[in-house]
Amino acid sequence: MTLAGHIVLITGAAGTLGRATAEAVRAAGGTVVATDLTPGADVDLALDVTSEADWARAIAETGARHGRLDGLVNNAGIVMLGSVEDTTLADWRRVMAVNADGVFLGCKAAWPMLKRSRAPSIVNLSSVSGLIGGANLAAYNASKGAVRLLTKSVALHGARLDPPIRCNSVHPAFVEGAMVDGIAAVTRDPGRAREKMAGAIPMGRLAQPAEVAASVVHLLSPASSFTTGAELVIDGGLVAG
Repeated sequence: MTLAGHIVLITGAAGTLGRATAEAVRAAGGTVVATDLTPGADVDLALDVTSEADWARAIAETGARHGRLDGLVNNAGIVMLGSVEDTTLADWRRVMAVNADGVFLGCKAAWPMLKRSRAPSIVNLSSVSGLIGGANLAAYNASKGAVRLLTKSVALHGARLDPPIRCNSVHPAFVEGAMVDGIAAVTRDPGRAREKMAGAIPMGRLAQPAEVAASVVHLLSPASSFTTGAELVIDGGLVAG
């Protein structure tokens, strides 16, 4: 699963999965363009994924620095608890803007540069919540379901090119890190909430960030050259039952 010579842009690179993915890409020999809302030690470019102008600037800067783009990981995302009854329209729009609009804008903005790559690949981070529903995840379910089907549309469009631009989605269950901590923190008993999340998974534990990152690297690499429009579920068996 070598990524030697590949330039890969990652959104949400300061988060749990973003950092793990950046480390995995570098370990596979790739060069990372790490983006997030705020530049810092582990962030190369500031990027608000909901802004078309920001995307244009980030892609132009990537081209200026590296001359091309071979991989895009649309990882930036937020979660917000709420049923259809108590989710406000503002909350709905914010979740959809980051999780769905951000992926659309990323695919669109990166497309011209990816067309010039010899092995272009897009990986969109969805979730098991893009496959199954949750009563208190109305906006999050909708946004991650949108990522799932947008991925298939992008894949079918990209398959017609030579070389094809592949596009696949990754669907993790609960991953050890900041997002799970944030969900647990708003409950009355955070410790019990974490236990319930782990207990819902047949393998009896949360996913580790490196486990998800390894799958992202596989989909970016030539090792998955005949895989496009696919859903890679990394959930310890959660949706199998």
